[in-house]
Amino acid sequence: MSLLPHQWTYDRSRPSPWRPAATGVDTIRMQQPVGTPSGTGVVDITPLGGVGEFGMNMLALSCGETTVLIDAGVMFPEPGMPGVDLIIPDLSYLEERPTPLAALFLTHGHEDHIGAVPDIWPLLGGPIYGTRLTLALVERKLLAHGFDPTDRLVPLEPGDAIPVGPLTVQGLRVTHSMPDCLALAIDTPAGVIVHSGDFKIDHSPVDGKTIDLHRFAELGQSGVLAMFGDSTNADRPGVTGSELDVREAFEAILADAKGKVVVAVFASSLHRIQLLVDLAQQAGRQVAFVGRGVIENVEIAERLGYLRVPPDTAVHESDVMALPPQRALCIVTGSQGEPMAALSRIALDDHRHVSLQPDDVVVFSARAIPGNERAIGRVMNQIARRGAAIVSEETRHVHVSGHASQEELKLLLALVRPRYFVPIHGEYRQLAHHGRVAAALGSGETTVLTAKNGDLLRFDGQEGRLAGHVRAGRILIDGTRTGEVGDEVLRDRRHLSTDGLAIPVVAISRQDGALAGGPDIITRGLVLGALTGDVLAEAPEVVRAAVAGASVEERTDQALIGERIRTELQRFFRKRTGRRPMVVPVVMEI
Repeated sequence: MSLLPHQWTYDRSRPSPWRPAATGVDTIRMQQPVGTPSGTGVVDITPLGGVGEFGMNMLALSCGETTVLIDAGVMFPEPGMPGVDLIIPDLSYLEERPTPLAALFLTHGHEDHIGAVPDIWPLLGGPIYGTRLTLALVERKLLAHGFDPTDRLVPLEPGDAIPVGPLTVQGLRVTHSMPDCLALAIDTPAGVIVHSGDFKIDHSPVDGKTIDLHRFAELGQSGVLAMFGDSTNADRPGVTGSELDVREAFEAILADAKGKVVVAVFASSLHRIQLLVDLAQQAGRQVAFVGRGVIENVEIAERLGYLRVPPDTAVHESDVMALPPQRALCIVTGSQGEPMAALSRIALDDHRHVSLQPDDVVVFSARAIPGNERAIGRVMNQIARRGAAIVSEETRHVHVSGHASQEELKLLLALVRPRYFVPIHGEYRQLAHHGRVAAALGSGETTVLTAKNGDLLRFDGQEGRLAGHVRAGRILIDGTRTGEVGDEVLRDRRHLSTDGLAIPVVAISRQDGALAGGPDIITRGLVLGALTGDVLAEAPEVVRAAVAGASVEERTDQALIGERIRTELQRFFRKRTGRRPMVVPVVMEI
């Protein structure tokens, strides 16, 4: 049974506002060359996210009245952001432009590149271009948010060239940690711009589709004005290595484990998932996919032909515990310690289908995203309590990055030979490393422009320079996307989480402002220790004194007397306990 509302298929014969039906010219697969010497036009490029940070990747490229967007990603919240589910770039710059976005080009299907597509949708006046797998993931996301993407999702395969106003955008095949990833070459009136996307140079990828280095070299020979490059691993020397490098470790784990093997991966790591499925079949183990994200991604990838799961190898998660333990492999979500993910539930013995036994082995086959270390450690401790063994990249070679290290970055730069280079997709230390790598190549032929989110970089064919700055920043989103979580709301949530809440309830006479009832003090999350009894007994007296000390005018104004009570009670709690609970007075007139 499909997990999607309907199956997305690309029908070239279907009428679409983005494809002329009668001209006989297929604008979707124009194999026109991209790569010409610098011109005399002007193009503005503005990163709106993903520079100086990991996540929220978004780049706006404008030429005349035409603006296209490259990627629309999200960032996940840090531990100190209670109630925040997602973070997206500030879209003010795009919202204030006089014309809608002409197109959105997606390099691949990771959340930090497609997660904000529903937020971009209302600003989009043209199609969304991406590979088939990327578009299938985007369609699922748009449908879940109530948008109908019919005829707005247009496949872009490696080699395809798409004309958009004065621009022509071509896809170039690259290797990454999931299939169907692209770099982009954009032919503009000012010259050719190359966007590397997320990439590494994997000469033996799981699907056999290697990065198109020949095409990058052709672009370099024709002349590239500027390149924007993935900086994730720019501070790592050497090369990243192939996805197949983890094969030996997993072969040994699957062969040696006396119980079931549970592997936690990113749900989008489809190359890793394919490798695990192949090795499970080789080892005589059956595979269960556990966790909504991995189940949905596997279904989409299998339907589109990007993943092969033999029917006799797969079992439903509800059948795992009925298998002999040495014949089971579970591929699960939760590698980052997410509290509601499958692995966390399993570790707590709270999953309805899967539980851990002493002979089981749990493998964390993913890098710990900075900020998630404590959450991952908590899950590991819970797993250890169940008696299962734990394997991570610190102990075995069970993970390899999907991003290029320094030697691979040098190779791509040497092939492309851009006049200007802008490092993106990384924190500032990675951007600085990547800039130094680029500056050291080519005997000074490449000028490095180090940007930050919101910087407007202008290229006119003769030079590239910082021409201004636009509004950029972060928007904190509640998971329902019904509204933003502003700084004040976030401060209040942090305040509540650390110091608690006190609600003084009083009744005031409407005639003379005299205290007619209460005060009652309601507290939540206020830790007072041995002082609890004394403090809660004294607090009502503080409220009475605040009311008694107010003028008649203050007492008969709910806002004024409420503020007086709040101030006096906060001062009392701070003096007696050293804490500053949030005080929310409730004043009733009778």
